[in-house]
Amino acid sequence: MAIVHKPAGILVSGNTFKTVANALTQNLQKSTQPDATIPQPVHRLDYATTGILLIGKTSSSITALNKIFENRAITKTYYAIAIGAMPESGNINDTVDGKYAASDFKVYNTVPSKRFTTLNLVKLHPQTGRRHQLRKHLASIGNPILGDKTYGTAPLILNGKGMFLHAYSLKFTHPFTNEALYIKDELPKGFKKIFVTA
Repeated sequence: MAIVHKPAGILVSGNTFKTVANALTQNLQKSTQPDATIPQPVHRLDYATTGILLIGKTSSSITALNKIFENRAITKTYYAIAIGAMPESGNINDTVDGKYAASDFKVYNTVPSKRFTTLNLVKLHPQTGRRHQLRKHLASIGNPILGDKTYGTAPLILNGKGMFLHAYSLKFTHPFTNEALYIKDELPKGFKKIFVTA
């Protein structure tokens, strides 16, 4: 398997040439295992989201990693910058596309903003994996993610700076060695410009 950093502004996979999936064969060393295959991502991140992406390099690892995600045997942590006053922590249970969805959040830092009144550095744990779940959940409580053009409110849209949602870490048990893995991808510079983080 492999871990890659996904930049903003690139699709994980799809019917276009410029995708993470298409770039993997040129950028990853081929597995030496007998069931080595074309590397492929085993989960998705949105076009504008940055951060950790898990890749399978063998047929058996792709199958095993897909099962880990299906069984929710993995802890995913995201950071976002959310707009507006919000509670220090909470759980959002709000259906996404008609399906049960749950996300936990905790505010780590808050700064005043002339344009947005308040900006919050929010740590997020999605309990389910629905499409655009974190973006929809934060928007549903009135705290859209900074730069989210789809779920943000018109006067608060930030143009040209990207969306401030980052896949920060993955915690899971290696499917073959049973080693406890905790992998993280530090916050992008844009986050650090707004918040002085430890």
